Amino acid sequence: MKNPYIPKLAIIRRIKDETPNTRTFRLSFKDPDLQRNFKFSPGQFIELTVFNYGEAPFSISSSPLEREYLETTIRVAGTVTKALFSLKENDVIGIRGPFGNSWPMGKLKGEDVLIIAGGIGLAPLRPVIKQILSDRDSYGEVILLYGARTPKDLLYKEELKEWEKQIDVHLIVDVGDETWKGRTGVVTALFDEISVDPKSTYSLQCGPPIMMHFVTKKLVELGFSGDRIVFSLERLMKCGMGFCGHCMISGRYVCRDGPVFNYSQISNFLEVAL
Repeated sequence: MKNPYIPKLAIIRRIKDETPNTRTFRLSFKDPDLQRNFKFSPGQFIELTVFNYGEAPFSISSSPLEREYLETTIRVAGTVTKALFSLKENDVIGIRGPFGNSWPMGKLKGEDVLIIAGGIGLAPLRPVIKQILSDRDSYGEVILLYGARTPKDLLYKEELKEWEKQIDVHLIVDVGDETWKGRTGVVTALFDEISVDPKSTYSLQCGPPIMMHFVTKKLVELGFSGDRIVFSLERLMKCGMGFCGHCMISGRYVCRDGPVFNYSQISNFLEVAL
């Protein structure tokens, strides 16, 4: 996009229910040339406008290699998301972006990758997984640790089964049900199922602040250096442009300076950020 501050019209091509309160929206710009030329990197986000209701930032959850559409996975929470959930396929919304920085994909080549997600925090990490799977031989061992409140709250259930064929997937839920045969507890409990070399592994994580706080403590205990512990703090954003100040932490704007940071960058205000 030549001017990312001007919303462009996009069409809702598909709506998929992921959980009782979360949906993945497949979108494409009305202008075919705009769609073909739209580029983003894993970890970036868009501003999505629901006309007459407002706009809000959401991470892009599709692969950057897919040029015919983009996807964003959204949990209903406030005015904009409630209005979005009332729309149907073929309805029109607005998109600005992409904004923000991205996951360090270049540094991951030839390295082991440990991906840790909680709840909807898997959405901004899905593009990373998709890009890795598209060029699987360029990466070492890839492990996904993913936790959710209940089995019904797990995102991308069908994809998780496909991912297991190429990467090591470990799942856990806070509370199981009659269908759940896996582990229950917090995501850090999954560390006892894996073995990683902190010197050759990059850790990428996104989820509730309390999850990232304890995950980071565990990674530090395991010997990970600060530059190999990488976060997305996109859940702290509001306007997405650094105007409202909602996401400012110790003089940094998550939306403008991030949303991706490594531990070395934010360790001095970790308790505030996480």
